[in-house]
Amino acid sequence: MKSLLSTLLLLVTVLSVNARPVVPLTEIKAKSAQGLRLLSLAEDAAPVWKTESEVLELIRGGTNFFDVTDTYEIEQKLVANAANAKVAADAAIAAFPTPSNTAAVKAILATMTTSNMQTNLNALTAFNNRYYTSTTGVQASTWILNKVKEIASTYGRSDIEASLFTHSWAQSSIIARIPGSDPSLPRVLLGAHMDSINLSNPSSGRAPGADDDGTGTVNLIEAYRALLQSGFKPKNTVEFQWYSAEEVGLRGSQAIATSYKNSGVQIKAHYQIDMTGYYKPGTAEVMALAPDYIDSSLNEFMKLLITAYARIPWAMDKACGYACSDHASFYKVGYPTTYPFEAVTGNDNPYIHSASDTSSVSGFSWTHSLEFAKIAAAFAYELAI
Repeated sequence: MKSLLSTLLLLVTVLSVNARPVVPLTEIKAKSAQGLRLLSLAEDAAPVWKTESEVLELIRGGTNFFDVTDTYEIEQKLVANAANAKVAADAAIAAFPTPSNTAAVKAILATMTTSNMQTNLNALTAFNNRYYTSTTGVQASTWILNKVKEIASTYGRSDIEASLFTHSWAQSSIIARIPGSDPSLPRVLLGAHMDSINLSNPSSGRAPGADDDGTGTVNLIEAYRALLQSGFKPKNTVEFQWYSAEEVGLRGSQAIATSYKNSGVQIKAHYQIDMTGYYKPGTAEVMALAPDYIDSSLNEFMKLLITAYARIPWAMDKACGYACSDHASFYKVGYPTTYPFEAVTGNDNPYIHSASDTSSVSGFSWTHSLEFAKIAAAFAYELAI
């Protein structure tokens, strides 16, 4: 794991990119009130202001970015704190273990089914879209929260806190927290984004988002359900998180990650699940690990986890690139994160961001997606028990 010095250097070097030159808070308030968005497009570039239509064009062109409009002020505070060595010391977190709870984990994995995920995905894709400003996007968020609460109630887990993490836009993120027996230990996080987008008509166009990221969303629900069914009582607090507004600049995950870092919350590990249901027909079925914007030690642990508990092998993916999914929000503030993807980039789903992102396309596989849900459950158990 990183030393305290390397953790601080990461925060200074990564966050300070967005601080050259510093954008005054008065400017942020004034321009955001005019509908402009402040975007970070690359590590070596100062943030720039874009209109909503320009933001959409970037998304359509495949340009990844952080929309830092709502988190910029906190990020500047984190830069100052890092420079003054006042941030929480992630170095106190122990190295990642070798998976060693084989019998207990395999018993949990045996209870996980594709039918549960299919039922949940059918409910999510029935919404016209899950766009972060749409009425149906809000309804989808409420549906996930209610599902999480229903599962906790089914297994008599009154100790679990499931709540909305509200934002300045309509759709909330969701956090379901399984309390650990030792609150002083760092938390284990698992995340997926709930929103979907149709690039032809974002606010009202049909965007079932079956794979992007309906699969990750239901993977988390099924892993959470299986753990609760087993009576899972961890030492470390475990959080399942569903993020709003990923498609428009990782806004929901940034809000949570920066809030946690600013509050001194220690995180042992973060596992991002974004697209797990597709691999190009005729290609090898793998779990592809992102090589960049992740913690290399956590990636090594993930390799061991996949080898121990998945029926398919891991492979290294091509570089994911700047701000490519929500793991980047946690990496940016110094938290260790990992991101297994459905296929090596190029063999992944070509139907996303459209009305064609359904589970009926050739190449979509429920048994493939189930492996990511299983690894999510194993990740939580091995790191938190």
